[in-house]
Amino acid sequence: MKKRALCALASLVLCVSLTGPAYAAESGVSFEVNGTSLVTEFATKVENEMTYVSYWPIVQALYPEAVAVWNNGQAEVTAPGLKLQIAPGAKYIVANGRYLYVPDGVKLENGVVLVPVRTLCQALGAKVVWNGAESVIEITSGSGPIASGDSFYDQEDLYWLSRIIYAESGNQSLEGKIAVGNVVLNRVASPQFPNSVYSVIFQRNQFTPASNGRINRTPTAECVIAAKLAMEGTNTAGNALYFINPSISSSRWFSRNCTYVATIGAHAFFA
Repeated sequence: MKKRALCALASLVLCVSLTGPAYAAESGVSFEVNGTSLVTEFATKVENEMTYVSYWPIVQALYPEAVAVWNNGQAEVTAPGLKLQIAPGAKYIVANGRYLYVPDGVKLENGVVLVPVRTLCQALGAKVVWNGAESVIEITSGSGPIASGDSFYDQEDLYWLSRIIYAESGNQSLEGKIAVGNVVLNRVASPQFPNSVYSVIFQRNQFTPASNGRINRTPTAECVIAAKLAMEGTNTAGNALYFINPSISSSRWFSRNCTYVATIGAHAFFA
């Protein structure tokens, strides 16, 4: 009985998400898609200077053939060249196998699934411009949806990055996992370190898991996701080039010779 009730609730959530809520948009802005105003009133919300929107009216305006279903606790949208998954509470949406970061999470309010408009449009391959003079968010179609993860993620980099994230921060939050990935990628971009993910990880006396064999353990799904998010440019560690666990190692050298960036979970990050 409880399972049937939950299924009914999920169906209701999708239905309300698709048709739009019966209350005014919170942000006070209007939307145009390819120069045409979206006349259907739908939910919007501004949080931490980020505009959230009900995803379906914009998807439908850009991809009239799109179809949405509710499956395994998330909205799943399909259209020519597009496969989109949006799960309430998740800190990312998935588009064609690409992981796009949502720092404050996907929202579910009054039965409506809300996502940041810029993140949604990135997934849809659309351009977003804020017209402040008229309080209009102008959305313009691109050449098609976001490129697939298979073509975007370098598989060797993903393989090693996800493994070092697991070995160094497998028990940390998603933000902490991403931050470890940031350190590796920051090093790749820095002239002070080798110029590939593999070479950075296996540089002598840098990452203990690379020398003791823990690097070869199979990463969890969230560690793989964190690696993909870092490869997308998601950054929770700024320009950090180092991290330590102060409860295990002394931070004295780093405090004297480096710039403190942040503490995320068990790790302190330095540049």
